[in-house]
Amino acid sequence: MKEIILKCALINAIEYNGKADLNAVIRKVIAENPKLKENIKEILPEIKEIVEKINSMSIEEQKLELEKLGIEIKEVKEIKKSRELPELPNVEGKVVLRLAPFPDAPLHIGQARMAILNDYYAKMYKGKLLLVMDDTIGSEEKTVNPRAYKWIVEDLKWLGIKFNKIIYKSDRVKIHYRIAKLLIEKGAAYVCFCDAKTLRKNRRDGKACTHRNHSIQENLTFWENMLKGKYDEGEATLRLKTDMKHENPAFRDRVLLRIVKRKHPRVGFKYKVWPMLEFSWAVDDNLLGITHVIRGKDLVIEDMVENFIWDVLGWKKIPFIHYGLFTIAEVGKISKTRIKRAIDKKEYSGWDDPRTWTLRSLAKRGIQPDAIRNFVLKMGLSEADITIPVDILYSENRKIIDSVANRYFAVLRPYKIKIKNLDIKEVKVQLHPNFPERGSRKIPINKNKIYVDFEDYKKFKNKEVGLAYLGKILLKKNSEIISKDIPMDMQKIQWVSEPNTKVKILMPDGKIIAALAEKNLKNLKVDQLIQLVRIGFCRVEKKGREILLYFAHK
Repeated sequence: MKEIILKCALINAIEYNGKADLNAVIRKVIAENPKLKENIKEILPEIKEIVEKINSMSIEEQKLELEKLGIEIKEVKEIKKSRELPELPNVEGKVVLRLAPFPDAPLHIGQARMAILNDYYAKMYKGKLLLVMDDTIGSEEKTVNPRAYKWIVEDLKWLGIKFNKIIYKSDRVKIHYRIAKLLIEKGAAYVCFCDAKTLRKNRRDGKACTHRNHSIQENLTFWENMLKGKYDEGEATLRLKTDMKHENPAFRDRVLLRIVKRKHPRVGFKYKVWPMLEFSWAVDDNLLGITHVIRGKDLVIEDMVENFIWDVLGWKKIPFIHYGLFTIAEVGKISKTRIKRAIDKKEYSGWDDPRTWTLRSLAKRGIQPDAIRNFVLKMGLSEADITIPVDILYSENRKIIDSVANRYFAVLRPYKIKIKNLDIKEVKVQLHPNFPERGSRKIPINKNKIYVDFEDYKKFKNKEVGLAYLGKILLKKNSEIISKDIPMDMQKIQWVSEPNTKVKILMPDGKIIAALAEKNLKNLKVDQLIQLVRIGFCRVEKKGREILLYFAHK
């Protein structure tokens, strides 16, 4: 395993001017040995250690190490070339792609992959990207939220997604009716009166119902009756005539349209019959001029239905490009239904609650859109299902905000000590250690009221520790400065004094931690990104008597 990690780290470092990227190395290690992803949390520290060691070498030293493994430098160039996202197949003329979100909620981190990949290829080919709101009426559990139309547009713009036009499926229902009638006239669709239980049983058993034998004229009459509202919900559906002995029972005589008499937020009760997802896309992918469909591999059954309908109608087929599902290890599967229930029960504060993992919740925490874009693109366009440590996303974000976020002192569980021989009233500290030109701030000191984290106090009591800018002390209730010099290898702990500022930090798990911070936090602005030294990066959400920070990551 160590040799795999070493090889991947060296190759990545040489590809990118001597600096290996932790995320890229993790992905390559898993690609080399997929079994390792089951233990990624356990081996992550070892990968980090090797990457840090490689990055401390010169490029010449890295090349020598790689040669010791029997890999020539010219092979690295071939590997780098193979990692680029593949070209789209069958490109003829202008590329037209589409995004198809269902407007029931804001977009979440999983949906970002769909948006970013389509946007990437639209820009790559200087093509068009259509935003098609897939707002046909869904199940009782999955309903259109009128506010989601705006949320989705805002989320896409925040991600840097540029779309050419917004189209609403609810404006195209009459077009779907016209094509449905055409399928009936071709003998490829029929009106079925089976209830849901019977339909599922027949499909499972490969048995055709009696309604399949109705004549074209009978089906046209039944179809008109559906449109006129003569049947109730669940009483009649329009089904596609496939093969009732098809190896995949789910493909057997799929439902194309069904009766739904609920109110739609855009068109009210205008339509009583609504198309199913795969039928509406079989129609719209063709009529909107879509040239390639890029979507998750979980929608393969939709591919089959679209291809079948295109064959019946003699329409040109469109290539499907699939990507696998990805899961963030520490988050698991994101369910909008579950999130909505938690919001309705007041368990979550809203769609921007950090536990939702919506894009707006990530924005609240200070996660940058470019970090999400880099995170998605580095996954590539593989059909493999992958589970990724959240640290990979955080690493991408850290690269972007580390240079932007000024540093400030804070302690999470304040515990008061005294330093009786402390002879200074304030210290002057740079806002950012790497950018002295950015200026400094003054931190006041009261030697009788020095606050350290209680966990640090318990762990290092009666041991020598370093307090930045103050000196080395023997940590106890009544301490003394032993030396103003702090050895590089000495344990350092965080501190604040008085006057100070009370802050609350909203953590990713929804918990709020009360903390004490240096008084300079009062000068911050809402939306400003900061780093609390030895705690992590935060975004300022609110100012006032208390300051509310959203925690991003360490």
